[in-house]
Amino acid sequence: MQIKKNGKSQIVWGLLTWVVIAALLLSGCGSAPKKKVYHIGILGFQAFGQIADGFKAKMAELGYIEGQNITYDLQWWNAAVDTQDVGTKIVQKFIADKDDLVFSFPTEQTVLANAVTKGTNVPLVFCFAGLEGNDLVKSVTEPGGNITGVRYPGPETTGKRLEILAQIAPDAKRIGLFYQVGYPTTEPALAVLRPLAAKLGVTLVEFPVNTLDEMQADLDKLAQQSDIGVDAFLQMADGLTHSPQGADLMMKFAADHHFPFGGGHYYQIDQGAIFTYSPYDFEMGQLAAPIADKVLKGTRAGTIPLSTPENRLRLNYKVAQELGLTLPEGLLKQADMIVR
Repeated sequence: MQIKKNGKSQIVWGLLTWVVIAALLLSGCGSAPKKKVYHIGILGFQAFGQIADGFKAKMAELGYIEGQNITYDLQWWNAAVDTQDVGTKIVQKFIADKDDLVFSFPTEQTVLANAVTKGTNVPLVFCFAGLEGNDLVKSVTEPGGNITGVRYPGPETTGKRLEILAQIAPDAKRIGLFYQVGYPTTEPALAVLRPLAAKLGVTLVEFPVNTLDEMQADLDKLAQQSDIGVDAFLQMADGLTHSPQGADLMMKFAADHHFPFGGGHYYQIDQGAIFTYSPYDFEMGQLAAPIADKVLKGTRAGTIPLSTPENRLRLNYKVAQELGLTLPEGLLKQADMIVR
């Protein structure tokens, strides 16, 4: 009898063991950890939309596939048209949605995003943002806080544009300069341009403006004068003059009055600028992606050094010929692209 009892006990315990194992297996299948899906909120300026394209493309190369393990909430904010409250609400929604990261470009969008995200746990990765005239970061090598990204060397870039314009149009002694009042990089750029202009022997004819309507009004006044008072236009790096509408106003006026426009953004070479000197938007977006990858993998943003994009020189040989100007051989050799 004892032997039979032990046999039954073994059978019972064996059955119980298999039941437990099966239950664990089924439980494990039902609660397998879900693959992490990252959420990134993007606050951008639509004129530089290729930054977002480059960012997404490089993120995909790094394994972040949109619709599978990452989603993007892309929102445009134009400070020259929309109120600051509009931009603030966009970033606040990113925070409320518990986004893993905020990506912003260019400067004004980044300054606003930084103000809204500061004090939260949401890291900020920026692109095409100037560091001058604001307190975005502590230094290039150690940004600090919960922010990092791709900087834009605005003042020195604008200074280089003035030097290039002086080489291309040596007889242009009065350089028209529209700029947006209060834009973060405006005063630092002027601090570079004013002494440089004196050194180059040219006069900056400054047009401080707040709106596109003011730009148009100033241009209308110039057109009514027998001597329009400028020999060339130089583009500043700000939201208003870099907007498609603002740039179009200046380029059209320059074309109508047969004088050169020194462009700020590379695509303007196809719109009438005699030259452009700037980084490529897509490349800047690509530079930001490895930084975002590090942040998503746990590195604190403020410990990641900033990246700096490379400026590219484009020359419009056709426009130069139409204006009776000769492009210097030295610049032709440096050019990344020549439109003939």
